[in-house]
Amino acid sequence: MDLAVGVIIGAAFGKITTSLVEDVIMPIIAFIMGGEFDFKNMFILLGDASAGVPMTYEVLKEAGAPMLAYGSFITVVINFIILAFIIFMMVKAMNKLRRKAEEPTAPEEPAEKILLLREISAKLGEKR
Repeated sequence: MDLAVGVIIGAAFGKITTSLVEDVIMPIIAFIMGGEFDFKNMFILLGDASAGVPMTYEVLKEAGAPMLAYGSFITVVINFIILAFIIFMMVKAMNKLRRKAEEPTAPEEPAEKILLLREISAKLGEKR
């Protein structure tokens, strides 16, 4: 059951990370790079494009033109790095909480009956 919950939360968290990368981080990088900069339109055309076809990633992909879409790959790598870092921090926090819960507590003092039995045993041992 825990695994199922983890998979569902992981899938939802993956969507959040994808949105963070595409909607927050990439626009900031585009602004720093100087305006309308989109990683998805970064590609290398491996063949010839049809005449009159706009040179955008979406149009060329629909036309079936062979291309190397390295910009999309960069976006996925950034997404993975952020997701891996967040999961690493979560696991680190969980391990810290586990260690704190496993810390030994002060040993309990023996019950009064046990103390009396030890005393009786010691006295019987002295008489022998």
